[in-house]
Amino acid sequence: MSRPVSDAHATTWRARQVPVPAQVVDGVWAIPVPLHGSALRSITVFLIATGDGPVLVDAGYDHPSCWASFQQSVAAIGQRVDAITAVLLTHNHPDHVGFADRVRAASGARVMMGGADDFATMHRRRGTFLQQVRTALDLTGAPPDVVAAMYADAVAVAAHPESLRLDVPLTGETELRFGDVTLRALPAPGHTYGHTVYVDTRGLVFTGDTMMAEGPTQLAIVSRPDDDPAADLFRTLARIRDLGAAIACPAHQFPYRDVAARAEALTAFHRDEVETVRGLAHDGSTAWDLARRMTWKKPWDALGQGTRRFALVHTLALLRHATATRRD
Repeated sequence: MSRPVSDAHATTWRARQVPVPAQVVDGVWAIPVPLHGSALRSITVFLIATGDGPVLVDAGYDHPSCWASFQQSVAAIGQRVDAITAVLLTHNHPDHVGFADRVRAASGARVMMGGADDFATMHRRRGTFLQQVRTALDLTGAPPDVVAAMYADAVAVAAHPESLRLDVPLTGETELRFGDVTLRALPAPGHTYGHTVYVDTRGLVFTGDTMMAEGPTQLAIVSRPDDDPAADLFRTLARIRDLGAAIACPAHQFPYRDVAARAEALTAFHRDEVETVRGLAHDGSTAWDLARRMTWKKPWDALGQGTRRFALVHTLALLRHATATRRD
């Protein structure tokens, strides 16, 4: 298990409480923002002090309570929202992009994200998030009534505006300079197809949802014939492992050390998942057949509807990779 940067922060998170803002290193603060109506409880956004003004990594939900909490926390650490110069988004899920527009309106900050996760680009290539969910559910081979129920649940909890306009769509590795601070934006697909991690040259990597301190990574939704998010994730984890970073700053849970070891542990976990799927599958097996036989935190029938949906779509991605890498 990875070593937390702050034992107090890790203890608070494991108690399912929302931690208070904390300094990770000099000039970098972890700011937990409550997630209104979400079982996740909170997301951690990071504020980096630079000579050009603060830089924000990720931006919570678009909800008045999230925005108010964020503003209060920024003031409590002696910073100003209206001075933020850039918002660096790791990916396009609603708990990450939510109040980016509010920050831009308050400060004139430039909003950046991986080009494949730009909503306009995603809509052209893949459709909306919910359209992708429906396609994936249909591909799982689940009975029509299960697909309908899972999709209805997704609509109820995951519908969100997908209209955020980027000032800078990031393509490939990009160096970003903000006064005395240099960050590198690195493509890091696996959780989404345009997921990006940001590397601070002082030894930090802001990992978004790619590498939490504990638990697995949810694989991206399979909706096109060439999708293989597990392969994407394995390449991303190898790249993060080799960065030489001292501290990982994920968007959920807590900052931690032993970054390379954590990347290796996650790789081993997900490779074991692929092998499990490969061992269970036979010609004609569907993700629906396999997901109910996989080992989850609880037995399949004890999982909530949303958790079963995540597990089923995750299994589809594992099956796609197991099939693509089938051993003769």
